Parts: sequence; C-alpha cells; structure tokens
Amino acid sequence: MTGPVAKRVVVHGSVQGVFFRDTARRKAESRGVSGWVRNCADGSVEALFEGDPEAVEAMVGFAREGPRGARVERVDVSDASPEGGEAFRIR
Repeated sequence: MTGPVAKRVVVHGSVQGVFFRDTARRKAESRGVSGWVRNCADGSVEALFEGDPEAVEAMVGFAREGPRGARVERVDVSDASPEGGEAFRIR
C-alpha cells in the first residue's frame, strides 16, 4: 500500500468564471481528495490535489478537461509534497 501523493496543477486558458473551482471542490470531495484550488491574477487556476494516487490522477484528468464552458489550453503538472490536509478548499 502506498501513501498519499500530491500534485500541483496550473490550468491555463478560459478557466475563470466557469465554476472551475466549485466543480473541482465537488469532484475532489467525492473522491476523498484533499487540497485546495484558487484563481490566479493571470487568469489561470492553480490547485493542489492530495490523496490516493488513483484519485489524484483522476483530478489531474479533470483539470485537463475542466467543467462545461471551460477552454483548457495547457495544464502544468508537478509533484508536490503532501500537506496533510483533511479537506478540499476553495481559496
């Protein structure tokens, strides 16, 4: 059994104003993923997904597609250190 993993993603494109953060929160909660998501000043959305490796990969997959209405142009994904959070928050 492996421990939790964490991935940091930065999503570029038309990704603000399309309920990206709220959709990410709902999907993360349903998968038992902790972490956070926030809008950035440059129009991107940044998130940290932490939890079971398969659940985290599912969230990275969501970030590559986005919610309905989003136009994702690029997603930067990097490994991160787990923060030990117990919930998923919108910042």
